[in-house]
Amino acid sequence: MRLRTVHAGRPTPAERMRSVITAAHSMTVVVDGRRHDVHRLDGTAAMRRIHLQAPTAEFGDGDRAPRLPARVELTDVAPTPVRDRLRARVTLTGLMVAPFDPDAAASTCMRLDRAVLESAGARAHVPWSRLEAAEPDPLATREASLLGHLAAAHPDLVALLLRLVEPGARRGLVRALPLRMDRHGITLRLEYAAAERDVCLPFPTPVTDADQVGVRIHALLAAGRRASHSGTTA
Repeated sequence: MRLRTVHAGRPTPAERMRSVITAAHSMTVVVDGRRHDVHRLDGTAAMRRIHLQAPTAEFGDGDRAPRLPARVELTDVAPTPVRDRLRARVTLTGLMVAPFDPDAAASTCMRLDRAVLESAGARAHVPWSRLEAAEPDPLATREASLLGHLAAAHPDLVALLLRLVEPGARRGLVRALPLRMDRHGITLRLEYAAAERDVCLPFPTPVTDADQVGVRIHALLAAGRRASHSGTTA
């Protein structure tokens, strides 16, 4: 059972989608009835293998070039061992001029017809113009390592961040883990016996560059220490 998510700032669906596309290290490509599971073990983004073009773009070698229906599926999975680790799913559909070759050196061109983001039980259709204009979150490619390190090596700091959550939400709590980190703040997944709740702890100001994240995290930890000393939440 999922309880209400408490948000501070949140990315737009286009920004969220762009971040997933930028950071995903695996994807499934379906073209001409064939499925290709792509895993980038070298640490690079899987979507570098596909170049998206506008729905109105002309591509290929003229009118006789084939137009193969294509679908690209990407999933955003929490890097920490929370319940229900699937955070979002992105589905891109369109046309390619050739069957996808996961081993090809060059990027495959795909004319995008439809982009859908599914997250937290909601579905958003993102127009090409918004996807093209959106910027990925500054922490998109570093979030997994930051959260994984926080959860595995610093449970004491997670407990300190938990002091910033209102006391009522801490009653009956079984476990708390970091679920997400973006320019706006850190989201904790609060797990109870039969329910979960996601709470965002906002940074003092949004991150505009990845190098700023250390200062923002230390500001939250300092607020947690003050809350611990005062016995109240910040």
